[in-house]
Amino acid sequence: MKLPKETEEENGLAPASHGRWYGDACSAALALEILGERWAMLVVRELMLGPRRFSSLRADLPGISAKVLTQRLETLQSHGVLRRRKLPPPAAVQVYELTEWGYLAERPLLEMCRWGVMSRAHDPALALSPTALMLSLRAMFVPGQAQDLSLRVGFEVHGEHFVAQVANGSMQVRRGEPGEADITFTAATAQPLLAILYGKRPLAEFERGGALAVTGDASLAEQVIGLFEMPPKLGTPAA
Repeated sequence: MKLPKETEEENGLAPASHGRWYGDACSAALALEILGERWAMLVVRELMLGPRRFSSLRADLPGISAKVLTQRLETLQSHGVLRRRKLPPPAAVQVYELTEWGYLAERPLLEMCRWGVMSRAHDPALALSPTALMLSLRAMFVPGQAQDLSLRVGFEVHGEHFVAQVANGSMQVRRGEPGEADITFTAATAQPLLAILYGKRPLAEFERGGALAVTGDASLAEQVIGLFEMPPKLGTPAA
């Protein structure tokens, strides 16, 4: 018979102690025990730009079941990676948000993005959530291309609004409102933006087809496109 504690850990209701998977004192092993479970890191990714409701998390992680999402949220909460709170009226809805420690997972997450895209097995045609797209921009941003730039770049993807603030050779990304950027790229999905920003396909090609729209100071478009660059492919899939 399983002890109650064991059952709770399997169901994601209580944190397990360091060593449950590997029995290894390395802190990287502990990090993998917390974030290495299936879907856990992607849940953290979807919270990286601010609090989200359960329903919006589920919508942007279409392959996860409600049961598994609940388990991952509870496990991450028990480890202190995220917390649950209720927004004040008039919203009065429950949201999940990262803790201060949880937000510190951004750096390894961005490094994983850069490392993973070097694989020849990477398939950019697969679905990508709006939040994942914005974090990929953070990962592929080239500081040297932005030394003399100061601008706000808006992105509207699948009805969600974001603003990338470029200044002093750096870029920060946050959720935003329509009309607050110098130039805004609008698309129904991430794919057209991936094609122009990373694939360097002609912007006019997607504008003519209606897959992408640019509003605001259109003269900035080429400068924005030049801010992002994919690293070279290094990984080789097994034959």
